[in-house]
Amino acid sequence: MIAAQAKLVYHLNKYYNEKCQSRKAAVSKTIREVCKVVSDVLKEVEVQEPRFISSLSEMDNRFEGLEVISPSEFEVVLYLNQMGVFNFVDDGSLPGCAVLKLSDGRKRSMSLWVEFITASGYLSARKIRSRFQTLVAQAVDKCSYRDVVKMVADTSEVKLRIRDRYVVQITPAFKCTGIWPRSAAHWPLPHIPWPGPNRVAEVKAEGFNLLSKECYSLNGKQSSAESDAWVLQFAEAENRLLLGGCRKKCLSVLKALRDRHLELPGTPLNNYHMKTLVSYECEKHPREADWDENCLGDRLNGILLQLISCLQCRRCPHYFLPNLDLFQGKPHSALENAAKQTWRLAREILTNPKSLEKL
Repeated sequence: MIAAQAKLVYHLNKYYNEKCQSRKAAVSKTIREVCKVVSDVLKEVEVQEPRFISSLSEMDNRFEGLEVISPSEFEVVLYLNQMGVFNFVDDGSLPGCAVLKLSDGRKRSMSLWVEFITASGYLSARKIRSRFQTLVAQAVDKCSYRDVVKMVADTSEVKLRIRDRYVVQITPAFKCTGIWPRSAAHWPLPHIPWPGPNRVAEVKAEGFNLLSKECYSLNGKQSSAESDAWVLQFAEAENRLLLGGCRKKCLSVLKALRDRHLELPGTPLNNYHMKTLVSYECEKHPREADWDENCLGDRLNGILLQLISCLQCRRCPHYFLPNLDLFQGKPHSALENAAKQTWRLAREILTNPKSLEKL
């Protein structure tokens, strides 16, 4: 048993050093190329409208606010200033969303975003995004990369297609630190010892972002109040949870396997599903010893089996907001197909670790 485990870990490490590292290098190169273009567009936006200041900056070889959705799809979060005159309200009526309401006694004119406040005093995510989209469209025509970048049509999101190869969504957002949303108040679960009080404090201190984008839990039934709502996002908090042991290595392997074998019609799976399942696996295996390098094979198998179960049940709950289903709106046939493919992959890796050389 131990020999089989060691053999699997050996092949996974080899896979990580060869396939995952080359994937990382290729993605990093793409990110640099994409960020050059996005920075240029945002510089033009800022000239037209100084309230939209580019927050895309590089720190320790990573770009602040950039998320990799897949090797050809990215999201850049543009942090806006001055949320101060608004109260953050998440009463659970819109899963995964919250609203920003003008604080009592504050005048509209005190806000930097005065013309985007609705009659009932809410700061409208949709109105801000609509204005931003107009500005980006104008900037694309003026920027020095205008030959290689164009707006993606037929969406209310702000999306750029670069060199006909990459798609980047630019999402206006507010950073919320020092508060934790009510809809995530159940976390951490009292009976689970992971991640421990110190890490919990660090994660909550990271806070969360409020994004101006379509909320997929509301697809098709958006009233005007709902389209004014902001989407909760916990990228930095989630990254902090995955520090230590082989957690990040495990996620790297899952991302590489997804890119190579689970990039399927209807895009049922993205990197974020993988990240979510690693967090759930951490709860199931709360001891640090469970994440030693020699447990990599066990953890990976556990996550792939959990993924198959989620795909078969057609439900993948968000880690911090379990009422939010990350498979919402995905075609059932795409989820079934992904379940079959994931099962083939898991069986192959488990019964013949050497097959990783070809995967």
